[in-house]
Amino acid sequence: MYGSKPAGNMSRRRAASAAALGAAALLLAGCSSSGDGDGKGAGAGITQQPREADPFWVNPDGTAAEQVASLTEAGEKDQAAQLRKIAQQPTGEWISPENPEEQARGFTEAADEADRTALLVLYNIPHRDCGQYSQGGAADGDAYRSFVDGVAKGIGDRAATVVLEPDAVLHLVDGCTPQEFHEERYDLLNGAVDKLTALKNTKVYLDAGNAGWGHPDQIFDPLKRAGIDRADGFAVNVSNFYTTEESVAYGKQLSAKVGGKPFVVDTSRNGNGPYTEGAPDERWCNPPGRALGETPTTKTADPLVDAYLWVKRPGESDGECKGGPKAGEWYPEYALELARG
Repeated sequence: MYGSKPAGNMSRRRAASAAALGAAALLLAGCSSSGDGDGKGAGAGITQQPREADPFWVNPDGTAAEQVASLTEAGEKDQAAQLRKIAQQPTGEWISPENPEEQARGFTEAADEADRTALLVLYNIPHRDCGQYSQGGAADGDAYRSFVDGVAKGIGDRAATVVLEPDAVLHLVDGCTPQEFHEERYDLLNGAVDKLTALKNTKVYLDAGNAGWGHPDQIFDPLKRAGIDRADGFAVNVSNFYTTEESVAYGKQLSAKVGGKPFVVDTSRNGNGPYTEGAPDERWCNPPGRALGETPTTKTADPLVDAYLWVKRPGESDGECKGGPKAGEWYPEYALELARG
């Protein structure tokens, strides 16, 4: 919504490094964590940032933490130190369709115990991603409503920030979602906004695309139809690479069109800006030469920008392109490339 085989004449140290990364990839691919701190990431020794620096919860058993632990055990201290740059930061927990209530409860309970806010991402709208690498989503409207109900029950009164449905509104505008599904999608997004904003301590940010896809004039009316007036704000640059400066400028243009709503920016992988080579429709997918962006914080020095967030987990694949595994699976070589910048 990476990787290459080691050369035959690789030094013993590099071969051990590759073996450790390979083992980590097999261990981590497709895994999720309850965030109880007792999992395979425990050996990484990941701790929370001071609350005044960042109020969001760091998952001590996240995929990056597990790889740090694996590399440390293998004696790859340099690589472990690089991956720690990712593991020690709060990243979005993308709720999967299976047992959404249990997942939301597990993440928010762990965050609550640490006196932090859980960052959750809902990405399950029917007809998701227009048949691309992250295609899928709920089987129908009823299944999606049940999914959102489960998430809401799992969150309860605990603190959560929810990024709602990356690309769902954008794909109503760019022509890739068939017209016959538009009204249903608007209805589902409105229902999700209402259900989640009714929770006592939950903030909801409706995804609003990125600085590179088009002009804000094309999306402000669809955002209004999707419920932006009742959401806490909107999210920009989710899973993308546009610089913070570009993203804030885009967000401000859009904010002016939707009543001055604040927004959050995904800075997870925008340290070097967008990739500009190769086929334009594939530049977003596991592009080389990218870097981590600003670390998550609510101290943005801009009243319209509620937070810089790592919504996308740095190191997870965008899809089966440029040697990467399936979308959402851990790509250890790419994680290291991002960390090294």
